[in-house]
Amino acid sequence: MGAQRQPRPAAVWWLAARPATLAASVSPVLAGTAVAVHDHQVRALPGLGALVVAIAMQIGVNYANDYADFVRGADTPNRVGPLRAAASGVVRPEHVRMAAIATFGVAAVFGLAVSLATDWRLLLIGAIAIAAGWLYTGGPKPYGYLGLGEVFVFCFFGLFATAGTVYVHELRVTPAAWAAGVATGSLACAILAINNLRDIETDAGANKRTLAVRFGRGPTRALVGACFAAALIAPLVASGVGWAPRFAALPALTVSMMFRVVGATASRTPAVLVDALKRTAVIEVWWALLWTVGMLL
Repeated sequence: MGAQRQPRPAAVWWLAARPATLAASVSPVLAGTAVAVHDHQVRALPGLGALVVAIAMQIGVNYANDYADFVRGADTPNRVGPLRAAASGVVRPEHVRMAAIATFGVAAVFGLAVSLATDWRLLLIGAIAIAAGWLYTGGPKPYGYLGLGEVFVFCFFGLFATAGTVYVHELRVTPAAWAAGVATGSLACAILAINNLRDIETDAGANKRTLAVRFGRGPTRALVGACFAAALIAPLVASGVGWAPRFAALPALTVSMMFRVVGATASRTPAVLVDALKRTAVIEVWWALLWTVGMLL
């Protein structure tokens, strides 16, 4: 047999950006923009800046996680799941670290521009977000290794991203923004929980104490189900109490997709769990699209 073909560096960089997770950055901005459109208070350039910040933050976190997990031994060339840049041997670990810093820098520059165009106090929130992104798996005591990763993604890729998008448009945060933030944050948590469910053995071996490692497969599956339930309940509450139009309950149409994903999490096969993670990202996109349609109707 011939030697296994080595992947191209460009392909490795793309996979290290974890494109399946980018839904966790785009969807909150879309959901927040839908709220602003409904309120007839859209500011195009700050809104576009918020989108760039969200995407850069997501990629920066992914690159930082790629580098830190390799250095700490959580990712090895024999890991299951999609290829990682540092662990692949194709990209030097220090280059992955530099890419993470550069991507966070992009987020900082655009965040500064958005802050100057709207409210300087957003600078503080942006600084906290970047620090949290780096310390997730970096620094002397990464909180992602302590089981706090879900808290991070719920706050920063849910509440802050969605409510922050509404704020840069309207200079206020409405109840509908918080409802959408709860939903998008819950779906981002589901993505992370499925990712950690797939990596439960390798994370345990590297002393990466994620919630999946701490509590096991059964409770982690229950967490995924609870996240989906929250994402369904939030728009129903928002439309029911008048925070949003009645059609804002349209994301409930994703319920059958959610049931299929929860069923798939019973598998211990990495490929099945990778597919479940991708399906959850698709669910988040559909959630945001249906929310947007409902807000416009």
